[in-house]
Amino acid sequence: MENKISQIVDWIKGYVKIANAKGVVIGMSGGKDSLVCAKLCCQAVGKENVFGVIMPNGEMKDISDAKNTCELLGIEYTVINIGDMFDYVIENTKNAVASKNVELSSISIQNTPPRLRMTVLYSIAGSLNYLVANTSNLSEKMVGYTTKWGDNVGDFYPLANFTKTEVCEIGLKLGLPDYLVNKIPSDGLSGVSDEQKLGYSYAELDDFIRNGQKGENFEKILKHHKTSSHKRTSIIFDSNQKNHFEQL
Repeated sequence: MENKISQIVDWIKGYVKIANAKGVVIGMSGGKDSLVCAKLCCQAVGKENVFGVIMPNGEMKDISDAKNTCELLGIEYTVINIGDMFDYVIENTKNAVASKNVELSSISIQNTPPRLRMTVLYSIAGSLNYLVANTSNLSEKMVGYTTKWGDNVGDFYPLANFTKTEVCEIGLKLGLPDYLVNKIPSDGLSGVSDEQKLGYSYAELDDFIRNGQKGENFEKILKHHKTSSHKRTSIIFDSNQKNHFEQL
């Protein structure tokens, strides 16, 4: 794992340099993924070049954890409440779909905050000439536990090839506090844990991803994987037309 950490850090450092960026901006949720990702970025580009953004939607139950993670890492951070933005978007969207005799779905409501947060991150990154670090991991990706054009977006993805279990291992190897690394994961929006929403544990999911072990919830895992395929691929019409870049 130490070798993997070294490889990730070097990769981040190289990517930021190639992009000619000055640093990294990252959404800090108070969870293990953003904490581990931010720590890796600090090692790669220096903590003075990592900027954390905490974005509660109205009230945020674990905002103290989010602030503590930033202070633990020694990074500068800001708090931007997206509550007013969320209310404005939801109210006007409700009015728009009402004209079609349709009610705004619960899925649309749940997906709006992550998309607003990503808008905020890119607004800041564009002004600072920073890159947006995506904090998603392989476990979430494989079953689509992400919001399209929300928390599955970023300029680079340090944890994309690591399961939730492996992210915890990386965090502990980096010397991060156990109570934060092994904190029960949740989206911070619905009031329930990730595993309650998914209907199975990350341990079971990760065991299948790495070892092919089919647990009692395998069919549910497989269904989630299949129905979320659109989140892992770009749906682009292929006209079979060539362009000069393909020859380079």
